[in-house]
Amino acid sequence: MSANTDQHPWYRHPWVWLLIALPLSAVIGGIITIYLAVTTSDGLVVDDYYRHGKAINRVLARDRAAAEHGLEARITLDVANNEVTVQLRSLDMVLPEALTLAFLHPTTKGHDQQVRLTRTGADRYSGRFDDLRRGDWYVQLAADDWRLSGRIRIPLESPAVLLPHDSPGR
Repeated sequence: MSANTDQHPWYRHPWVWLLIALPLSAVIGGIITIYLAVTTSDGLVVDDYYRHGKAINRVLARDRAAAEHGLEARITLDVANNEVTVQLRSLDMVLPEALTLAFLHPTTKGHDQQVRLTRTGADRYSGRFDDLRRGDWYVQLAADDWRLSGRIRIPLESPAVLLPHDSPGR
């Protein structure tokens, strides 16, 4: 028989640490996953999907109303000063005194903003918004009975965004 001449302690062998590191990394990854699952919101899940589906039909009616009135909006954003100006045109409608402009983040509901726009001219509205994160945003310009929708990208590719009066479903 040969005697073991290796007198190093166990923690000096690299294979021991490799065997410890693999399961330890799985445990650390699991802890991080549990932390993220508990602390973040899953805002995309709707509890009452049937009621939410019925509400979508009412929203589509607002889109159709905007198309019937021939509404068209030109939204100009000044990202440096957080100011927005909207020029609204209609074929046959009296324009309201105030509008609501919503900036909707596609994935994170916590970044959504609603801006109240007040009338500053015959067809002009203005308001202020909080800082917008870089990336894609949905914009919705709305009054009580109509709504215009579109998309923007921050940083802006052009200073103005045109929300056409296309019919819904196109």
